[in-house]
Amino acid sequence: MRISTCKLVDATGAAILARGTADVSGEVTIDSRTVGEGSVFVAFAGERVDGNAYVRSAIEAGAALVVASAEVSEADLKAARGRGCWVVRAEGDDCEEWMLRAAALWRRMHPEWVVVGVTGSVGKTTTKDMLRCGISSQRRTHATVGNFNNLIGLPLTVLSAPEDSEVLVCELGMNHPHEIDRLAAACQPTLAVITNVGTSHIGLLGSRENIARAKAEVVGGLVDHGELRRTLTLTSANDFTPFIADSFARPAGVDVLMAGSRAEDDVRAADVTLSAEGCATLTASCSDGWSREVTLSVPGRQVVPDFLLALSVIWRLGLDRDLACEAIERMPATHMRLDVQMAPSGARVIDDSYNAAPNSMAASLDVLAQMACSGRRIAVLGEMGELGADEGRLHGYVGAYAAAKGLDLLVFIGHELAGQMAEAARTVGQSEDALEVFPDVASAAATLGPILSEGDLVLVKASRAAGLDGFVKEVLAQ
Repeated sequence: MRISTCKLVDATGAAILARGTADVSGEVTIDSRTVGEGSVFVAFAGERVDGNAYVRSAIEAGAALVVASAEVSEADLKAARGRGCWVVRAEGDDCEEWMLRAAALWRRMHPEWVVVGVTGSVGKTTTKDMLRCGISSQRRTHATVGNFNNLIGLPLTVLSAPEDSEVLVCELGMNHPHEIDRLAAACQPTLAVITNVGTSHIGLLGSRENIARAKAEVVGGLVDHGELRRTLTLTSANDFTPFIADSFARPAGVDVLMAGSRAEDDVRAADVTLSAEGCATLTASCSDGWSREVTLSVPGRQVVPDFLLALSVIWRLGLDRDLACEAIERMPATHMRLDVQMAPSGARVIDDSYNAAPNSMAASLDVLAQMACSGRRIAVLGEMGELGADEGRLHGYVGAYAAAKGLDLLVFIGHELAGQMAEAARTVGQSEDALEVFPDVASAAATLGPILSEGDLVLVKASRAAGLDGFVKEVLAQ
């Protein structure tokens, strides 16, 4: 990032504590260990680590600008002046807002960028990765890394975009109302995708309608890009799609594209089949007559809508859809998201431990049931977070759904909610001989790891906080 530090400070409303001479010519970082010459260090006062304790080390590492969220000692200010480093204090000590303002400035300075915003309850990262692969086959593309999609991650994505980028693909996540408002205002997308409206964060937002309203906030941040009109793509199968399209997008003058399996959808999938490895082959088509057969590399029928959403954006951008599809077909699985790995025992582990919601749990169990398997099919499921007052009922649904799959072994890890999944599984007929409950990852790995054998297929899935990635690491190391 190359920008006048004075211009950046003025645009973000920070109070100047030490006026420097250096201009920004490096990355924006929240980790003092990655500060280099010309960097911007933003000192978040985190729960576990207080970035303000590392102001001096950032100055000494060559930072051009340090953004503090607490008082800075006179000694540190003196050191900054001696090195030409600017030191400012974020307005209201709110480093999130400072970064959003900085990202908005950097975005305004690059009106030539076309920005694509991706949000939704599940499928955001897969859709974003498909967009990155497809678009980058023809355009210089910068995309969200991992799941850097919140009020810190989105600004970092925008601020790290190379100046010669042509398309930015930004994942927009949220936990509360008005967060997507702020994210979209910072990155100003022209094209947006809402993957679906599920139950993720229902404990924080109260209802699926409130989730839909929060996702629809992306509409307010859309901007035209020359002749490329503001466009929102939705899945026709989701029950909240008409609500978002008719209450938010169309009244705002935003074009709406539909993706699904209906004859009237703009982008369609037909003749979907699954291989022995659970990967979908389908005939994809668009309403302008284009059509081709596509075989996806990421397992599961649930990624087909994600692919159609990505294809709709690629089409809207005017890119060669055949080249884009070829790139997407070669796309590897994202780490910890339906990532199939081989254990030393010969068992295959489907690592989907990054996150979970009831609908994504069901989709992953479908993958487990559909993939070819010469040994035992085993599901290792942990608890899901942020489900609020409905958490018991929703965990019960997952337990019952898992039991209905007829698996050889069903394993739940956790405490009360894991117990509720197990009880629901018993209620619908899961045999006690094929059901295990463990209080923690360590005990589960110690018991299950040694009994896995060649041909077994093991799904591992839970919310990130459950720590089931630790189970995967243990099993792959045995």
